[in-house]
Amino acid sequence: MTTLGLRIDVDTLRGTRSGIPRVLEILQRHDVLASFFFSVGPDNMGRHLWRLLRPTFLVKMLRSRAASLYGWDILLCGTFGTGPDIGVRGAGQIRQVVHAGHEIGLHAWDHQRWQAKVDKLQTDALYRELKLGWERLERITQTAPICVAAPGWRMNTSALELRERFASRYNSDCRGTSIFRPVLTDGSYGQPQIPTTLPTYDEYVGPGKTPASYYQLICDSLRPDGLNVLTIHAEVEGNIAANLFDQFMQQLKSRGVRICPLGQLLSDLKNIPPGKIGRGHVPGRDGWLAVQQEI
Repeated sequence: MTTLGLRIDVDTLRGTRSGIPRVLEILQRHDVLASFFFSVGPDNMGRHLWRLLRPTFLVKMLRSRAASLYGWDILLCGTFGTGPDIGVRGAGQIRQVVHAGHEIGLHAWDHQRWQAKVDKLQTDALYRELKLGWERLERITQTAPICVAAPGWRMNTSALELRERFASRYNSDCRGTSIFRPVLTDGSYGQPQIPTTLPTYDEYVGPGKTPASYYQLICDSLRPDGLNVLTIHAEVEGNIAANLFDQFMQQLKSRGVRICPLGQLLSDLKNIPPGKIGRGHVPGRDGWLAVQQEI
């Protein structure tokens, strides 16, 4: 049987308040559980607009038609000041996910700050980002998170080792092909990594590549004998692409694909091999991201 691990990133206030309810409705209709990763601090995603000065980011924004995909409320949020507090204004929607029985993980305190500055922040600042997010999500849900996923798949050695201070069952910080334990600087093995293996909606869509063909690509890319992990976004599949996501869930069911939270992918593994997290690039995504590397 082909298995698909479904990861749902919630990056913004809009994704939390309007995207989560729609995604939950679709998942419930198809009797599917998934792993949700929440941003729970200030929504400063609008500050990414300064990256328009970089030609590669501008091309991505134009190719994916970001204004219609995400909405101007997301693209401008926090551009000229501190954005709204997601954990305060979206706590009810986050608790809905818990009550529905889905797996709960931390995405970020400040998604934009981590994604843009993870290499510039000192160790104490990185730890503060992790601690603030972990404790806020724990207060909202009244239970400790069991996993973490780095925003934008941006992870470096310092942040990876700080993560070991938090009791994650696994993390999902990189792109790759198989589950592994990252080797730390002291030679020990870190918490298991479950990488994203499939392209995201915004990496694919563009001229000549329709949203419908994206979901068909995912269906056709699933490997019965390999790791399949898809990352979707509440901002996309819970809004503009909701109907297509609903149809995609139905198509997977008709093909006999088992869909599950990422944590269930660990249940069949007794000995997880070691690996490394390095840097690389993925077509359609601006800048570097963390990628799985062999030792």
